[in-house]
Amino acid sequence: MLVVYALTRLNQNVDHMQYLFSAAVSKISQVLIGKQRQVELAVTCLLANGHLLIEDLPGMGKTTLSHALANVFGLADTRIQFTSDLLPADVLGVSIFDQSAQSFSFHQGPVFNQIVLADEINRASPKSQSALLEAMEERQVSIDGKTYPLPRPFFVIATQNPSYQSGTYPLPESQLDRFLMRIVLGYPNVAAEKRMLLEQYDDTRHTTEPMLTITDLFAAQKACQDIHVSDAVIGYILRLANHTRNEPEFPNALSPRATKALLRATRAWAFLQGRDFAIPEDVQAILPSVAEHRLRSELTDLSDDQMLSELLIDAVNPIIAQTS
Repeated sequence: MLVVYALTRLNQNVDHMQYLFSAAVSKISQVLIGKQRQVELAVTCLLANGHLLIEDLPGMGKTTLSHALANVFGLADTRIQFTSDLLPADVLGVSIFDQSAQSFSFHQGPVFNQIVLADEINRASPKSQSALLEAMEERQVSIDGKTYPLPRPFFVIATQNPSYQSGTYPLPESQLDRFLMRIVLGYPNVAAEKRMLLEQYDDTRHTTEPMLTITDLFAAQKACQDIHVSDAVIGYILRLANHTRNEPEFPNALSPRATKALLRATRAWAFLQGRDFAIPEDVQAILPSVAEHRLRSELTDLSDDQMLSELLIDAVNPIIAQTS
C-alpha cells in the first residue's frame, strides 16, 4: 500500500509540473505573439538542460523571448552584445590587482548568470566566440589557472544573424555542436503582427511575473530524465544518426553528442506534451531543431530542409513498421 501511495503521489507531482510548464508556455506565447511552436521548443531546450541558438534577422523578437523565459522562471538574466571588438575578458571576467591586499581578485563577467543572452554572437571574432565553449560544456570558467563554477541552472541563448549579412563570422562546427537546439522565429503572420501593432503601447504585456521557482525547474528536469524511451525509439534515433554517417550527401554527420542531444530533447518534448513516455513523433518534432545546424555544410547543394526530408524519408518508415 505504501508503494502504491508513493507512486500515486509521484505521478500527481509530475502531472502538476507538466501543467505548470504548459501554463508557462502559454504565458510566454502572450509576449511573443504567434510563435507558440518556437516557445515550446525553447522551453524544451531549457528542460533538457541544453543551450539554444536563435538564427534570424534583427527585430524578430529574440531578446523578447529571452527576457520572457527569465521572467516566467524567475531566473537572473543578462545580455551580452557581441561586437567585433569584444574580448574574452568582457564575457568571462578578469583578475584585478588589489593594492591593499597585495593580491589579485577575480571580478566575474556577465557570463555568471542563470540565463545569458549572447546577442549577435557571430559578429564577434572567433577568439571571443570560443570564450563560451568551456562555459557551455563544463558549466565552469577557468581564469589564470583557477576554476570558477557557474550558477545553476545555466542556460545560454545565443542569437545569430544570417551569414550573408556584413560583419559576421561563421560559428565553427565545434561551437554549433554545443547548442542543443536551434530555432528560427521568422516573420509573424498578419493577424499576429496586427495584434502587436495594436498592443505596442501596452507595457504590461512584456512584464511577466514568475510562475515557477528554480526548485520547480530542477524537479522538471529530473522528471524529464525519467521519461521512458523504448528500444524502438532509441533504435530510430540511432538509425537517423547512422544514415548521416553512411551517405555522402551528409558531409557533417551526427556525432554521439548529437544522438545524446536527440534523446534528451525527445524526453523533454514528451514531458511538455503531458506524457511519461516517448514516441517516434516526439523525435520527429524536435529533429529539425536538434539536427539541422549540425548537418549544415557548404560542401553540399542541399538545403537544410532537403537534407532533413531525405533523412526522415529513409529512417521514418522502418521504425513505424516496427512500432505499429
